[in-house]
Amino acid sequence: MSETLFWPRRILSGAAKVLAAGVVPIAAATAFGAISARRFGIRYETLPLLPRRHQPLRILHVGDMHLVANDRGKIDFVRDLAGLKPDFIVNTGDNPGGLDAVDDVLEALEPLLEIPGVFVPGSNDFYGPRSANPLRYLRAPTTLETTEQQHKTIDARTMFSHFIESGQWHYVGNRSATLALRNDVTLSVAGTHDAHMQADKWPGFAHVDETAESEVHLKFAVTHAPYRRVLDAAVADGADIVFAGHTHGGQVALPAYGAIVSNCDIPTGLAAGLFSWRAAGRTSLINVTAGIGASPTVPLRTFCPPEAVVVDLVPNT
Repeated sequence: MSETLFWPRRILSGAAKVLAAGVVPIAAATAFGAISARRFGIRYETLPLLPRRHQPLRILHVGDMHLVANDRGKIDFVRDLAGLKPDFIVNTGDNPGGLDAVDDVLEALEPLLEIPGVFVPGSNDFYGPRSANPLRYLRAPTTLETTEQQHKTIDARTMFSHFIESGQWHYVGNRSATLALRNDVTLSVAGTHDAHMQADKWPGFAHVDETAESEVHLKFAVTHAPYRRVLDAAVADGADIVFAGHTHGGQVALPAYGAIVSNCDIPTGLAAGLFSWRAAGRTSLINVTAGIGASPTVPLRTFCPPEAVVVDLVPNT
């Protein structure tokens, strides 16, 4: 069984905190959540994973756009991310926020599709949003119902085909790939399909010839939902870093407390950010993005602003 290096102690339950915050008028809280959901930002992380004097590498991690049709603000934010000059893109899924938003997703990601990258799917790449009681989300992780009970399907095939036809992005859902960057960096990337759909199967990292000329060999793991079983498998297999999304940073977080739920089986204190994870005697880094969007049926965020993440890999000095 894995253990995290950071496992915060929670004295008061999330429910008690919600009740304590009940003095805030519901209308004001809703307005605050709606405004917060539109405050797109960028989180920067710097990791010394490269050898001395090596040129830095910039990784852009995007996920959970939940983009609805004609959302110009979000489309422009995502398009402008290309201006950060990333060397590699990691997309952890849940791109569209509706059945009619595939073209908008492709427009938003168009500049990023020209940059080498990988992607994995989330359930909302396949299924449209379903109306639900927002308080249900705060009780426990949501469950994915059978296909017959879900809303209509999204044209994921067309969307993913465009990703792949760019010639730069690689699908790594339950697959692995070996990619060369700048001729002196080899990336071994392994990913899973959405664990929230019970569709994940860890593929293992592809074998890389250690005698090859590449100066640097890194192992990236990519998954949509950071369930413990996926993190355990990736870390045990030697991942240098695992990229995940799905949690929305809790979507509804509280000041001085944080996320109420993670919508999976990791602790709420790890619902977003960079942290360490141990499994099978190994320790790796996990980056969980809070995501760019929110559930289209509950388009609110509090105290966990939407984000894209820039991970700068720098020399270890």
